[in-house]
Amino acid sequence: MFYFPAEYFFQAYSLPLIREVRFQKDYFSEYPEQIRVSGDVSLRTAVSYTRKPGYYAVHYNQPSTVAVGAILRFNDGAMSTTGYAYAVFSGEPNQSEQGILSPVYTLESNASLAVPTGLVFIRFAEGVDVESQREVINRAGYEVAESLSYAPHTAWLRAKSGKIVDAIAGISQLEAIANVENVEPQMLMERGFR
Repeated sequence: MFYFPAEYFFQAYSLPLIREVRFQKDYFSEYPEQIRVSGDVSLRTAVSYTRKPGYYAVHYNQPSTVAVGAILRFNDGAMSTTGYAYAVFSGEPNQSEQGILSPVYTLESNASLAVPTGLVFIRFAEGVDVESQREVINRAGYEVAESLSYAPHTAWLRAKSGKIVDAIAGISQLEAIANVENVEPQMLMERGFR
């Protein structure tokens, strides 16, 4: 019988550790590390998105210009309601990228990659229509991007500045508005099947 110590076996046959990709500089330092969304304000439920290092998203205003090498694509070949097609890449952003850059987040519960679009969904209590709250929404730094005729107490909002980071940063101000029941940023994720 041939004796071979176990510690030598693990040293000889273990795979090397894969380092986490870190950017040379933090391209998205103005974005929060974590986005905590209260969901239904009355139920006090929360969802959390965490910024994923080593990934970035490009928002293209022409769906046909999505670059090769994307690990994930959204609205590829068709314009979305935001007017953009989205692609997720690993590594560092290329300075010559054509399009808006944003960080990529992961959903706390299942680690799915998520891309913020800059739109925020708001739902008021039944009977409180968005039009009656437009001034309060504007004071919070947002404007109505799309009213939903079938649900007049809901709307898609965007930051007045048009910046994704501002849309995310002001969520707590929207949650503080009277009669608000739900506020959530639009986060595009890969479709999951049950």
